[in-house]
Amino acid sequence: MRGEKVLRACPASSGRLRPEPPDGIRNEFQRDRDRIIHAKAFRRLMHKTQVFIAPDGDHFRTRLTHTLEMMQISRTVARALGLNEDLTEAIALGHDLGHTPFGHTGEYALDGILASYGRSFRHNEHSLRVVDVLEKDGRGLNLTFEVRDGILNHTAEGNPATLEGRIIHFADRIAYVNHDVDDALRAGVIRAEELPRRPLEVLGERMSVRIDTLVRDLIRTSEERGEIALSERIYEPFMQLRAWLFENVYRNPRSRENEKAGGVVRALFEYYLEHPEERAKSDPDPITETTDFVAGMTDRYALSLYERIFVPRSDPDFG
Repeated sequence: MRGEKVLRACPASSGRLRPEPPDGIRNEFQRDRDRIIHAKAFRRLMHKTQVFIAPDGDHFRTRLTHTLEMMQISRTVARALGLNEDLTEAIALGHDLGHTPFGHTGEYALDGILASYGRSFRHNEHSLRVVDVLEKDGRGLNLTFEVRDGILNHTAEGNPATLEGRIIHFADRIAYVNHDVDDALRAGVIRAEELPRRPLEVLGERMSVRIDTLVRDLIRTSEERGEIALSERIYEPFMQLRAWLFENVYRNPRSRENEKAGGVVRALFEYYLEHPEERAKSDPDPITETTDFVAGMTDRYALSLYERIFVPRSDPDFG
């Protein structure tokens, strides 16, 4: 099988924080996958924005559809390389459980708030907190070390301990860069002629072609090098497209919706920090507890709370 001589799959888990007896039917990574799928945080992903807030259309991606699309890419790569598909799938399903409402905008807003308290917010770190602490009424999911490591280290700054985690590291970017460009074009935030030319000349004009180019290069280069990697010829233009996306879509200063969504997150954080009796209990530290509460909200729940708290209503008894 391709890749066996240079790439070795993670054969089994090294354990959990709290030891458990074997399942008897499923392996440990399959158990992790099932626990994540049945988690409340996983169900909330369907109502959390990927990029666009309250889009007018049924075909824009959510955190849940992004997660499933990325999982498909990562399993394709893992299978081609003879690596552990179950581990890859479990990491993929859990990697974004800690994302805030309103996508990247919500994450930037929450990080900015916490900076004033000498803290920061990173969705990968909060995803690990979700599976370790917040799920199951504070007991957590007790996932394997390998899945927890992959969730924590899936971002660009991370260094996963397993090859399967490294696949997620690349597959996440392959998925969101291409799918978010597709959604941005559909929303009219950008026009096709505005996309940077060199990345498209190397990777492809159409989304499906770009994904195919990247996945095939990831498989081929990983086999050749014995590590999960893209070739320099593909990696550099891909990173150029990613940087362009961050500048022109995620941090688009022209987007009034982004500005308003950030304002909602900031207002809710300040309100619930001052009203501890109204937030869900998760931690003795008020800032951590408020962060847990706000970060766990879906877009529509955050908007409904904001409207209830801050939008004036007529008083039928007045006058």
